[in-house]
Amino acid sequence: MKLFASGKAALAGLLLGAAGLAHAGGQLYEPMSASARAYLSKSLADVAVTQVAVLKTAEAQSWLAEMSRRLAKRMPDEEARMEFLQTLYYEASRAGLDPELMLGLIQVESGFKKYAVSPVGARGYTQVMPFWIKLIGTPEHNLFQLRTNLRYGALILRHYIDIEKGDLYRALGRYNGSLGRPEYPTLVVNAWQKNWRYTPTTKTAGL
Repeated sequence: MKLFASGKAALAGLLLGAAGLAHAGGQLYEPMSASARAYLSKSLADVAVTQVAVLKTAEAQSWLAEMSRRLAKRMPDEEARMEFLQTLYYEASRAGLDPELMLGLIQVESGFKKYAVSPVGARGYTQVMPFWIKLIGTPEHNLFQLRTNLRYGALILRHYIDIEKGDLYRALGRYNGSLGRPEYPTLVVNAWQKNWRYTPTTKTAGL
């Protein structure tokens, strides 16, 4: 009976884990022009700087404080949470993306699990497929490393948005490997709008 119970518990754990990544997909390999590969490779190779002026503005500090509060239950360690948010803010902004959109994508893709692996092998917070390392990266890139994962994820989503001429729903479908199906883009946009949208408060002049 104990063995049966432990087996049921193990099965439940596996099912919960699978449910947590139920919407994680995997980008599909597509032929890419030499110029696009060179551009993305160069973007990956740029030196990472997280403690830059953009993070020290009052707007960024306010955003980091609010997002830290919202993310606390999912990521309890404050130091790790702030490192994650600072890196995400920098990498998303650097790629021309809304950091809050990236939070919505990560919520759906990995549930903020750093070492998440999808059934098809996508890895990390942003669930990047390993073929991207061969396509635009270098062998030492580790998709479970925070900055590397967020940089790849942001650049890949930016690449898909550009391919789709700004159509976010189609770009998200490409990101998830489910182009043409509405479920995944809808989940990401809903997570973005419901949980991560943020309008900073502004003081009225004279007050």
